[in-house]
Amino acid sequence: MQGYKNVERVKPSGLELVDRLVAVNRVTKVTKGGRTFGFSAIVVVGNGEGVVGYGSGKSLDVASAIAKAVEEAKKNLVRIPLMSATLPHEQKGKFGGSKVLLLPASHGTGVIAGGAVRAVLESVGVHDVLSKSQGSSNPHNVVKATFDALLQLRSPQAVAAERGISLDKVFNG
Repeated sequence: MQGYKNVERVKPSGLELVDRLVAVNRVTKVTKGGRTFGFSAIVVVGNGEGVVGYGSGKSLDVASAIAKAVEEAKKNLVRIPLMSATLPHEQKGKFGGSKVLLLPASHGTGVIAGGAVRAVLESVGVHDVLSKSQGSSNPHNVVKATFDALLQLRSPQAVAAERGISLDKVFNG
């Protein structure tokens, strides 16, 4: 989450966070004594009001992998600027081979997104948005590409302050 302007980190204390499991991956290590199974999980946590974070965890059983992922996600919480129930502007995000396009939508549209993108957007608290995921569909990369797009979003108030103009000129300018 380094390298982004205006990223506001949030402490998890006092927030009612809901975690959403995005994906669990099973890996097998073959040794002389047989197979050893391990699990990795990626989880998104959010309060549905603009605060969200993600984390991944690895363990020999699914439950502890998810628990580790939730703990890591709580350490990486950030605040995302929202306008009513949608995004302030369209934004593209990229990570590895995954690309995500997020478009604001009018009231009543719903969350038009698939899999990993849907989990992130619903955790943020976006209710009306259009999205398109292109390239790799690896859930880890799609979550990180979605976060790349969300962390680049700027609120209209921040844009107005940066340009030194009034808020209504931002929309009509």
